Amino acid sequence: SKLAALFQHPLYNIPIPEVTEKDKLFVVNPMEKFSLHSSGSDEWVSSSKAEVFLPKGKTAYDTYPAWLKFHVGINRYELYPRQDPLMPTLLQDLATQRIVSSVQKSGGTQLKLIMTFPNYGQALFKPMKQTRDQETPIDFFYFSDFERHNAEIAAFHLDRILDFRRIPPVSGRMVNITQEIRDITTDRKLAKTFFISPAGNVCFYGECSYYCSTEHALCGKPDLLEGSMAALLPDKTLAKRRSWRSPWRRSYHKSKKAEWELNPNYCAQVRETPPYDRGHRLLDLIDMAVLDFLMGNMDRHHYETFEKFGNDTFLLHLDNGRGFGTHSRDELSILAPLWQCCSIKKSTYLRLKLLATQPYLLSDLLREALATDPLAPVLTEPHLQALDRRLRKVLEVVGHCLDR
Repeated sequence: SKLAALFQHPLYNIPIPEVTEKDKLFVVNPMEKFSLHSSGSDEWVSSSKAEVFLPKGKTAYDTYPAWLKFHVGINRYELYPRQDPLMPTLLQDLATQRIVSSVQKSGGTQLKLIMTFPNYGQALFKPMKQTRDQETPIDFFYFSDFERHNAEIAAFHLDRILDFRRIPPVSGRMVNITQEIRDITTDRKLAKTFFISPAGNVCFYGECSYYCSTEHALCGKPDLLEGSMAALLPDKTLAKRRSWRSPWRRSYHKSKKAEWELNPNYCAQVRETPPYDRGHRLLDLIDMAVLDFLMGNMDRHHYETFEKFGNDTFLLHLDNGRGFGTHSRDELSILAPLWQCCSIKKSTYLRLKLLATQPYLLSDLLREALATDPLAPVLTEPHLQALDRRLRKVLEVVGHCLDR
């Protein structure tokens, strides 16, 4: 396994600082246990409601479902650890746990559902809207493009291979529209949008500001539909998140340009503006630009952080559905933070150099990672090949900066 070898490499074993209580998102009572109701209702309850006898040598933590262990493990420095023994279980749960509730997620431009499992875990479901080999039409603006379910899956694995670990876990899944959405939804607005197509397939379109109409309906074959299932982050009432507008946000206008596209000294201005005037926030933003360039994602207008950690923490790389839309063109403007600021973390640069060499070629590593997903193959071969080409371009930009 090339992946296993990569994660053993010294560059993937740089220790994070010691995690103190104040660096943890949640401080958990070590005696708090969770157990399944013996009544067979499959609900998780805390030990305050049920007497639990733990097997010898087991701790209360062992009784937590995988999604809760994931939430409890979040700290100032990482969303999840590099060698996370929990990851296979969490991905398996996303792909196989019984769905007990499906409702439409409010907000956003395109249809997404929040699905709940018997153990109270929740996932964000993005349905398949187009096939793997459909490229974004060349006359489409980035903001009118479809969101792709397979881009969400590939982005999670790419983020992990780059050792950022800032995207919540995502798995592909086949969903039965009839049994797992229509028959169990309590969302009346969503329920009104189901119909049977002339071909006899079960379809629905939901309510949203784009692509929620009969013409853009999502249809099963006859009721099976693939999509991405992303583990939800802790509820915002428990762990507040702050949303930040990206300084390199695009104009989202058909003819206007953003300031960074017109001002060659834009980065100097950003460097003097909080929170980019100290700490590693700007370097984290440049990490995100590298990730987006490799995926071809032009739609990064905001990013989020956990409020508890202030400015000294990682950025969450959420909402990656507009990645992997085009393999034949490389959008160099996505790298503007890198070439305008001429700064990059040394650790990121060294890992990028490593991923451009045999035996750690980026395309090979992502191909191997995606082969384990239930919806494999997740990306077509041209998208995987484009990663190696784009990675060389990132290293060229860094090379020019070093020369300067």
